[in-house]
Amino acid sequence: MPCTLANAPIMILNGPNLNLLGQRQPEIYGRETLADVQELCAEAAAAHGGTVDFRQSNREGELVDWIHEARLGHCGIVINPGAYSHTSVAILDALNTCDGMPVLEVHISNIHQRESFRHHSYVSLRADGVIAGCGVQGYVFGVERVATLLGAAQSGD
Repeated sequence: MPCTLANAPIMILNGPNLNLLGQRQPEIYGRETLADVQELCAEAAAAHGGTVDFRQSNREGELVDWIHEARLGHCGIVINPGAYSHTSVAILDALNTCDGMPVLEVHISNIHQRESFRHHSYVSLRADGVIAGCGVQGYVFGVERVATLLGAAQSGD
């Protein structure tokens, strides 16, 4: 049976320091908390008849394990890898095992207006789309895009 929002959740992964969202550098990341983001994602998925599996870790290996898990029971991944965007070939390699699964990369801030080391993301090499600089609304855009890509796959587009 093809993977759809109706039969499998979207995995939403959050990398290091995102547990401090709303507290850490609110002038860059805003005042919304990770719980607020989770609620936004759940509402966006529900509008398409789906659900989310929302997780956060400060540990690279745990994120890799969750990506492996997503291959087996999820219809797509929305990932904000945080600083691992710029350093983690391991996360890229894990995402590369997700053949045919939509992967959307989200950054709350516009990484291209920040320090030069943030301008490159390994994750972008696998992502089907990159959303940056839209605040926490970027997560909603990521969920919407996964739903669109899954719909296109179902219709054969």
